[in-house]
Amino acid sequence: MNLPVYRNYINGRWVHGSTVGLDENPSELDAPVGEYVRGSVADAEEAVEAAAAAQSVWADCGVQRRADILDAAGTELLARKQELGLLLAREEGKTLPEAVAEVARAGQIFKFFAGEALRIPGESLASVRPGVEVEIRREPVGVVGLITPWNFPMAIPAWKIAPALAYGNTVVFKPAELVPGCAWALADILHRAGVPAGVFNMVMGSGRQVGQALVAHAQVDAVSFTGSTAVGRQIRDSAGRRGARVQLEMGGKNPLIVLDDADLEVAVNAAVNGAFFSTGQRCTASSRLIVQRGIHDRFVQAVKQRLSTLKVGNAVAQGVEMGPVVDAKQLQTDLDYIRAGVEEGAKLLYGGDILPLSPRGHYLQPTLFAGAPSMRIAREEIFGPVAVVLPVGSFEQAMQLANETEFGLCAGICTQSLKLASQFKRQAAAGMVMVNLPTAGVDYHVPFGGRKASSAGPREQGRHAVEFYTTVKTAYTAA
Repeated sequence: MNLPVYRNYINGRWVHGSTVGLDENPSELDAPVGEYVRGSVADAEEAVEAAAAAQSVWADCGVQRRADILDAAGTELLARKQELGLLLAREEGKTLPEAVAEVARAGQIFKFFAGEALRIPGESLASVRPGVEVEIRREPVGVVGLITPWNFPMAIPAWKIAPALAYGNTVVFKPAELVPGCAWALADILHRAGVPAGVFNMVMGSGRQVGQALVAHAQVDAVSFTGSTAVGRQIRDSAGRRGARVQLEMGGKNPLIVLDDADLEVAVNAAVNGAFFSTGQRCTASSRLIVQRGIHDRFVQAVKQRLSTLKVGNAVAQGVEMGPVVDAKQLQTDLDYIRAGVEEGAKLLYGGDILPLSPRGHYLQPTLFAGAPSMRIAREEIFGPVAVVLPVGSFEQAMQLANETEFGLCAGICTQSLKLASQFKRQAAAGMVMVNLPTAGVDYHVPFGGRKASSAGPREQGRHAVEFYTTVKTAYTAA
C-alpha cells in the first residue's frame, strides 16, 4: 500500500524525522490515512533555534504583512473546508458535518486574527510630570511553543497559531501524534501563504521527547498547552521554574442542570448533543446530567429514546451522528470507566457495549448511567460517550452539586425561569456558562477557558488572546 508521508516543517523546509509511524483511520482500520514522521529532541531544538533567529525580523516586518498572511491562510481553509473536513473526519473520527464545520471555524479564526494584527491595542497618557508623555505598548513575547490535542486538530491549533503570529511571535507547533495529517495541512497552508522561514515551525512526535524539549528549552519564552490536567501541571511546573509564560487548557467534568420547568425537548437535545456528539471527546462535554426529580423520569426516558435512534458509524458516512472513538487506547479507557461504574453500583440505563460494525473501527455505544456523585464516572473526566444522570430535589442542591468538582470549564442549565438562569450564571464556578444550550459549542471571537483545575493563565480566543501573546512596555518621553 502506497501511503503519503507527512514530514516536519522546520525553518521553511520539509524535513524527515527520526522515525515514521502510521496515521490510523478509527472508522476504517484497514484504510489508514498515511504515514508521518516522528521528530526527535534534536528536531525540536533546531526548530526553536530557527524561530529565535526569525523572531525580531517577524516582529518588525509590519502588521499589514502579518495580516495578509493570516488572511490568506483563512481564505484557503474556508475554500477547502469540504476536502480538509474529509481528512479530519477520517483521521480523528468525528462526523463529516462536524469536521467540515471545524475546518471552517479554523478559517474564521485566522481571518479574525488577521484583523487583530491591524489593531494591536496601546495607550497614550499624560504623565503626572509636566513635559513628559507616556506610551503603553504591547510587544510580542518571543518564541512560543504550542502543544495541541487530537480532538480538535484544526480549530485548536488555529486558535493558538493565529494570535501568536498576529502579535509578532514566532512559533514551534507540536501537534498530537494521532492527527498528523491535519497538522501537516495547516503547515502547508501557512507555507504557501508566505510565512517566512523560521517564523512558523511544526515538529511532530511524542510529548515525552518533542513536547518536553519545547517546555524545557531556554529560548522558548511561552508555552500554550491543551490536554490532560496531569500533563498540564507538569508543564506548569517545568516551564514555570525557568520563568516561561504558561497557558493551560486542561480537563473538564461539566454539569448540565435540568430543572423541573425546562422545555423537555430543549433539555434532551442539549444533553445528547453535549454528552455524545463528537463521541463525547470534548473537554466541554456535559458528562454530568443533574436533573430535578419532578422531570427526572421523563427526561431519562426521552434521552434513552433519543439514544436508541442515534446513528453510530463511519465518520464519513451520510446520516451518521456519532463516529468512532479515536483509537484503541481511548476505547479501552472508556470501557474501563463503564466497568467501574457498574462495579460501584451505578445503573446502566443505555449502551455500554462495543459495536461490531463493518468495516472495522473503534465503535462504542453511547452510554448513559444513573449514579451517585461519589462514583468515579461522576467525578473523573472520561473523554468518551459516557454520561451519568444525578437526581436532585431543588435548584440549590443542583448548584451545589454542579460546583462540587475540581474542574470549572463549562456549566449549563435548562430552565424557563429568567430568575434562576440569572442566578445560575452568577453562581456557577466555571469559565463558561450556557442557558438552554449544550455545554459544548463555543464561538471563535470570544474568550475560551475555565477555572480551578480546568485552566491556568490568560484566556484563549477573541481579543483576550492578546493578554498571553504580548507583553506590556511602558515608554516615557520628555517632550
